[in-house]
Amino acid sequence: MSKLWGGRFSQDTHHDVEAFTSSLEIDQRLWKVDIQASIAHARMLGRQGIILQTEADQIVKALLQIDDEISSGKIAIDPTSEDIHSDIEKKLRAKIGDIAGKLHTARSRNDQVATDIRLFLRNEVQEIFEALHGLQTYLVSSAQSHTHTILPGMTHTQHAQPVSLAHHLLAYFWMFQRDRQRLADSMKRINQMPLGSAALAGTGFPTEREQLAKDLGFEFLCENSLDAVGDRDFVVEFLSSAAMTMMHLSKLSEELILWSTPEFGFVELGDDVTTGSSIMPQKKNPDVAELIRGRVGLVYGDLMGALTMLKALPLSYNRDLQEDKTFLFRGIDTVKSSLRLMHLMLTKAQWKTQKMQNSLSGDFSNATDLADFLVTKGVSFRQSHEVVGKIVQYCIEKTIKMESISLAELKTFSPVFDESVLSLLPHQAVMNARTSRGGTAPSAVAQQIEIALEFLKK
Repeated sequence: MSKLWGGRFSQDTHHDVEAFTSSLEIDQRLWKVDIQASIAHARMLGRQGIILQTEADQIVKALLQIDDEISSGKIAIDPTSEDIHSDIEKKLRAKIGDIAGKLHTARSRNDQVATDIRLFLRNEVQEIFEALHGLQTYLVSSAQSHTHTILPGMTHTQHAQPVSLAHHLLAYFWMFQRDRQRLADSMKRINQMPLGSAALAGTGFPTEREQLAKDLGFEFLCENSLDAVGDRDFVVEFLSSAAMTMMHLSKLSEELILWSTPEFGFVELGDDVTTGSSIMPQKKNPDVAELIRGRVGLVYGDLMGALTMLKALPLSYNRDLQEDKTFLFRGIDTVKSSLRLMHLMLTKAQWKTQKMQNSLSGDFSNATDLADFLVTKGVSFRQSHEVVGKIVQYCIEKTIKMESISLAELKTFSPVFDESVLSLLPHQAVMNARTSRGGTAPSAVAQQIEIALEFLKK
């Protein structure tokens, strides 16, 4: 099959070179946006009189037919094509003959590919944005049911202070909210149109880039033709955002893995989102969470691959940029599937609220409140800290739970303790006392939920 660029060459491309340089296996996913951009380009050529309007109409009609035929499975991508762009053009030529060759007027594959990638990524970002929104919606809905469900809050994976399950789940809501904000902001850079930049220097044809951008839904134009075809920083930015989303998913996965162990027992994952063992019949493995935790490394690798690909590339286009889609598409697929499976896994989760509450018994996560009580009585916090540390040691030696200690025992450590201190020691009271904005008290969490719901509406 002759190449679209083959006129200059007297020999066929070596079959090893064909295989090495072909991008069709990867870029065939761009077929629909390639047709979309080509239709807009053809219409612009006709409006501007660069080609006859009748020719433009023929091209558009044939491209729409190709779109329908690929969508319905009537025709397939030709595996011998060099890339998806040449494949679409060959299909167009088969329908309308030499007029198909006029479509590439005032356009290069360089700006064509760059435009296709931006169109494709724009659509994918919207889907990821919606997946994040769905996951956040679940987290808020679940939080609304668990503002009084208490469990140990951790630092250094040690019991620190009691928090509500709602508060814990909402922490991930805000992580994913920042992920959504990063994606939304990245659209300002993604939604810039390279089409019309041609190979690297623009074109002498009287193109109409502003209207073309509107037709394709681009908010901005790439203002420099060298930059338009020679950089993929918007791919790197997306992969950076995707890497952070995967990092947040990995953190949540790790907690689900730990919480589903018998030692924690805070959650039971559904049978339909877990797997068993080939040898141990009792096993119920959190494989989905483990795979999400593992696949974060793929997106980190895609990010580093894209950065390395771009490093030291001189202007403008270089064939190295063909590899951008390998990193981009895998990053997109990984984050989309991970978001979808995390959402599914959470909807199947059963929170073991009694086990959460029982785990607080005698854990001394109410010690800070005892120190805070002394501070309200005029004792310095440093002195209070030391006094309560001695009380903790006393309880350990006597195998007494701090929430069960008597007033008489407390007074042996400080005479300022009085009857009111005993009402502060139950873990529920400790949680309820954290009423500061962003705190874990039910009243503060209710306020946080209202704020979260407002963000979901935007």
